[in-house]
Amino acid sequence: MSAADPLSNGYDYVVVGSGAGGGTVAARLAEAGRTVLLLEAGGDPLGLAGTRLPEDYQVPAFHPFASENPTLRWDFFVRHYDSDERQKKDSKFTAMTDGVLYPRAGALGGCTSHNAMILVYPHNQDWDDIADLTGDPSWRAENMRRYFERLEDCRHRPPYRWLKKILGLNPTRHGFSGWLTTERRDPRLALGDRDMMDMIKGSALKAFKEMGDPLTQVRWSIKSQHDPNDWRLVQSNSFGVRYTPLTTCNQTRIGTRERVLDVAKRYPRKLHIEPHALVTRVLFDQDNRALGVEYLKGERLYRAHSDPSSEPGETRQAFAARETILCGGAFNTPQLLMLSGIGPREDLQSHGIKVRIDLPGVGRNLQDRYEVSVVNRMAQDWNVLAAAKFDSSDPQYREWAADRKGVYATAGAALVVVKKSQPSRTVPDLFCLGFIGKFKGYFPGYSQLISAHHNYLSWVVLKAHTRNNAGAVTLRSSDPRDTPAVNFRYFDEGSDTSGEDLDSVVEGIKFVRKMTAALRTEKIISEEELPGSHVQTDAELRDYVRNNAWGHHASCTCPIGAKDKGGVLTSDFQVHGTERLRVVDASVFPRIPGFFIVSAVYMIGEKAADAILADNH
Repeated sequence: MSAADPLSNGYDYVVVGSGAGGGTVAARLAEAGRTVLLLEAGGDPLGLAGTRLPEDYQVPAFHPFASENPTLRWDFFVRHYDSDERQKKDSKFTAMTDGVLYPRAGALGGCTSHNAMILVYPHNQDWDDIADLTGDPSWRAENMRRYFERLEDCRHRPPYRWLKKILGLNPTRHGFSGWLTTERRDPRLALGDRDMMDMIKGSALKAFKEMGDPLTQVRWSIKSQHDPNDWRLVQSNSFGVRYTPLTTCNQTRIGTRERVLDVAKRYPRKLHIEPHALVTRVLFDQDNRALGVEYLKGERLYRAHSDPSSEPGETRQAFAARETILCGGAFNTPQLLMLSGIGPREDLQSHGIKVRIDLPGVGRNLQDRYEVSVVNRMAQDWNVLAAAKFDSSDPQYREWAADRKGVYATAGAALVVVKKSQPSRTVPDLFCLGFIGKFKGYFPGYSQLISAHHNYLSWVVLKAHTRNNAGAVTLRSSDPRDTPAVNFRYFDEGSDTSGEDLDSVVEGIKFVRKMTAALRTEKIISEEELPGSHVQTDAELRDYVRNNAWGHHASCTCPIGAKDKGGVLTSDFQVHGTERLRVVDASVFPRIPGFFIVSAVYMIGEKAADAILADNH
């Protein structure tokens, strides 16, 4: 065993995980002059040898292939239900693994290395709810907005030039000069595809009509240029037709990988990145003060890897003079806490783990969005996908490589509509995304459906602000190389006894069907394959949703809140009953915020850096 002495290695902080939370906080602490060791279980996705890298990482349209790239993917197989009978009705269920594929990434940048790059601001109510829960005014929406402005750089996303010229518009948003650039899809992409133009025009007009007051909708669409992050729209909880801001720079993926590499280059004596370091436990003294971590050094050690290694790895230790910060995400952070003796007493004892702190909330409160697809087969291929192979040999890739233009510069979204499932809701809860591809959820080989079929339109209905919080992450064993057991306990098995979540998803399906009705009448759509024309009644649609829903924003398993109410963290991210130990990742939220979790995680990374620096000035 090799041990690193805090005085000899000079690290003020040890940060575990380089995703949206960990990468953000590590970079910000190093920029503030602190010394940071950033431990990442995977390697650099652009430095790994393997099939289709680096294009899978870099090309926006290749994000489905990045999530299945064998060199960087971590495959979790999760349960949606306790009931075997109910679980096996899901066609995505894999009997061999007793679960449904839940893609994660073991690479520098965490899941920002394979996500769809969509950055949508959370709702202000999400932040105010945390402030109300904790009595901490720093969580108020007005204060949280500044963290978004600190990280986002939208200077390279000017207004549509043609719209500005015709209407004399000024930019709708100040060009925040942060480190995370966001860009928009070029609207001219659809001009050469008549079916796409008809789909966008017809669906948008129908959406305006269905949501009421179409003139107001059009006026705000022009003012905001469909930007969901326009502060005026955020403040008013607005809904309507939107585009999806992407975290790209020059139409190339950007995330915390680029952030930490940039900071490490500028401050080489402040930030050290240690790849292939699987953290196995937190080290404590007798007063439950975190001293650092123990980890295994070696490649492919975690058994979620597509090709896990049989090598034992080299046991090492790293010490933090100030604090240890866990940022492994909603699955791995509670696992690491439990392996370190922090969690529900009975669960720990059942695996022979000595209980350091009985903290029942660890791993509980697991939440996600519900998603489901309405999959339509078109009468003919999309023109923009003519001859597409989704690799570096086709004309679409050459267009992207030469000019950073074309369909590969997008994430595949043709149109987005944000709406309320019921008029009485205070904030919109449905995000309906029209995707030009065949997509019905995650299962091994799912990305091949996208590359093999060029004549599909999949409307993905995402239900936010879900009520169900009955899911849990528990240990399978005391072996840190094993994945934890994950069960979301969907719908009837969960805590939403009113069935509100299920009914909301059904409303979303009915809404997107209305948007595509004219395309079916005009034979632009040949057939709705899922749910299928035979599935019409609300009862039939509920069954379809129960059997086909999925999610990919797991959150809330180490929530901020009082210990006696299931909380794990204080409002400044410190683990109850410990000192010098914090959590900064998707697990910290009491309720899952907004539509896409990554924006909120980036923001808490910035907020946590402020809190840490204030406590260790």
